[in-house]
Amino acid sequence: MDNVVVLPFVFLFGLVVGSFLNVCIYRLPRDKSIVSPGSACPHCNTPIRWFDNIPLFSYLVLLGKCRHCKAKISPRYFLVELLTGILFVLMFDFGVRHGGVAAGLIYLLFVSALIVCTFIDFEFYFILDVITLPGTVIGIVLSTLVPSLVGASTHLGGLIWSIVGALVGCGALLGIALLGEFILKKEAMGMGDVKLMAMIGAFVGWKLALLTIFFASLTGSFVGIALILMKKAQIQSKIPFGPYIALGSLIALFFGNRMIAWYLGFMHRCVQ
Repeated sequence: MDNVVVLPFVFLFGLVVGSFLNVCIYRLPRDKSIVSPGSACPHCNTPIRWFDNIPLFSYLVLLGKCRHCKAKISPRYFLVELLTGILFVLMFDFGVRHGGVAAGLIYLLFVSALIVCTFIDFEFYFILDVITLPGTVIGIVLSTLVPSLVGASTHLGGLIWSIVGALVGCGALLGIALLGEFILKKEAMGMGDVKLMAMIGAFVGWKLALLTIFFASLTGSFVGIALILMKKAQIQSKIPFGPYIALGSLIALFFGNRMIAWYLGFMHRCVQ
């Protein structure tokens, strides 16, 4: 497959999917159907016509405002569409190069779930079970069918390493959460984050799940300190951790195996 030819279509497909993910981000935490009714302005409830619902283009043409009531539309809609398009290209290309077309398509599903979890957590400070619990089961099934996702070479190996990845991912983060609760004498992390790690572990395996937690903690700490220094937050401020878990999983996926190989090689040279 010539990715140069395919990737522009993957980007366009990502824009369309991003539009749907916006619907999920807005409706799921409000217990609304993502199927019906059709898209409408959240301010005046006027149904949005198809020509005002073209990803990226319509937002720019309307200058980020509703055609009818002129209320401002959150830039999140534009951002999610653009981010989904870009990540679809990166994830599909990565998947094809490391596991074939099937892996590329699976990574599109994976990153879609991460995007929805990320933006819901940013706004509502929770992660929905309706995404992570089925996502964990789907991750185990798909890793069994495409074992290269979790670094296995057989279907049985894919099943085993996916289940181990889910258990290690959620178990390690749960241990950190309980330790933090013991030290701080208050809830340090929501269980939604733990379930998100189970889903991620099912898709990437236990090694990359552990690296995900490392990168999530690193980036989360860096952003938290930066916000405190800029007086945008305080030490006791509540900061959603799900977005950093999602970011950490992508960093681990793209660079984790090379980092592990380098570290093992380094340790081997040290003991010689």
